[in-house]
Amino acid sequence: MTQAFDAADQQALLETRAEAALALARRLGADACEVGASVDQGIGVSVREGDVETVELSRDQGIAVTVYVGQRKGSASSSDASEASVRDVVEKALAIARYTGEDPAAGLADAELMATRFPDLDVHHPWPLSTEEAIELALTCENAGRGVEGIRSSEGASLSSGEGVHVYANSHGFLGGQRGSRHSLSCLLIAEDDAGMQRDYDYTTARDPRALRDPAAVGESAAQRTLQRLGAGRPATGRMPVLFDPSLASGLVGHLMGAIAGGALYRQSSFLCERLNTMLFPEWFSLSERPMEVGAMASSPFDADGVQTRDNVFVDQGRLASYLLSAYSARRLGMSTTGNAGGARNLRIAAPLESLETLLARMDRGVLVTELMGQGVNGVTGDYSRGAAGFWVENGRIQHPVEEFTIAGNLETMFQGLIGVGDDIDTRGSIHTGSWLIDEMTVAGG
Repeated sequence: MTQAFDAADQQALLETRAEAALALARRLGADACEVGASVDQGIGVSVREGDVETVELSRDQGIAVTVYVGQRKGSASSSDASEASVRDVVEKALAIARYTGEDPAAGLADAELMATRFPDLDVHHPWPLSTEEAIELALTCENAGRGVEGIRSSEGASLSSGEGVHVYANSHGFLGGQRGSRHSLSCLLIAEDDAGMQRDYDYTTARDPRALRDPAAVGESAAQRTLQRLGAGRPATGRMPVLFDPSLASGLVGHLMGAIAGGALYRQSSFLCERLNTMLFPEWFSLSERPMEVGAMASSPFDADGVQTRDNVFVDQGRLASYLLSAYSARRLGMSTTGNAGGARNLRIAAPLESLETLLARMDRGVLVTELMGQGVNGVTGDYSRGAAGFWVENGRIQHPVEEFTIAGNLETMFQGLIGVGDDIDTRGSIHTGSWLIDEMTVAGG
């Protein structure tokens, strides 16, 4: 069993360390300072073919200090949050600051933007799980999958459970802490026929272990996904519609957020530079974030600058309505922070939702993509080219699995060519979306 973890005590200790670091930085000559400190504990087990492969008990901690001397900045960090380590980190950060060049955008976020509301977001649900119980759950998951007829072997099932505390403080007098937990269970299986071997997986993840899917159901789903891939061929080559599975559609949202992130914009390394208030999607599509959503995977009352988080609309009826900005990137762009230091939180789509059957009927002939490979996405130009696997669709119906093909296009063209969003919403991550039907992409098969 993991060692005792009292989140309240850990938070109090981290807050004490953070305040000590701020006081020391001030005494040693810093004009401003910010501190992030965290401690995490967890258990992870993996099983394969009915045997235990790994058992890992982890406990990690760390502290990071950034100081400002005028507009010179220095940062240092340590995996040790002891008193001695805090002094060492502060001294190193100051030494670095004294030798760096001045940056007009450097500094803390404005004091009036600091978070003042700290509602209970219901994101901390510890799981008092023994090693034996964790192993049993993983075995139940794998055995359920292995028991499905046609499954040849397993690459294992894994369970992880962890909780932690994060504290952020700065010399404006801001001090905020948050406790959180995350639990997950996954299974990867192998099937084989005359055409060769295929593998696929399924998983479940949640803040609250009571929200996890049944282990046997996860294993059985992984088995069915694997069996569906047997007998895969290659699709035809040409221009045709492409339907992205929900787990992959969330990746398209991720590419969008990367392109509107302040760091990419001020470096001029995004295809969406200077595109604010222009049409990017169909007018029926909107995208927003809800950082205060209770129980969600990425909820937080404050961002990495200590700024109060808020609901933001990034795409409003097809129009690019906002960038994704921290205090620093906002200054570089001559704009205001959107409370997104550390990224977006709990992205949600507003669009007319259609069933998978309706989307397949609308595409008529094309490919349903369920797996992507490679890193062929150019954030500067928006060019998109990925290896893929999935299913061939003809006359609006899934015909057979396909693999070893490439899909290619341009993200801006793909966004504008979005013609449908599915009601098969994947809620496992911080981005909630259903399938995306793109009107036309280049498919290169056999």
